[in-house]
Amino acid sequence: MDQRNPVPDPERTPGLRPSVGVPPGETPPAEDGLSETGPQETYNPTKGWSTGPTIIIWAFVVLFAAFCIAFAIAVL
Repeated sequence: MDQRNPVPDPERTPGLRPSVGVPPGETPPAEDGLSETGPQETYNPTKGWSTGPTIIIWAFVVLFAAFCIAFAIAVL
């Protein structure tokens, strides 16, 4: 591998055979994943949005809709 060219050179790569590629013993095993790596989180389950922020968001939506309707009536 070169600083200017990040693609490895097949002529200088150790363990690489011309017709086969990399033998199975040369590659590390694949990862299983990270979904079950830590302890199970039971003390802080997700409960969704609380009531307060939901009411505030809907109030802004209703006010915006009322403004749009009033503006449309005023323009006509």
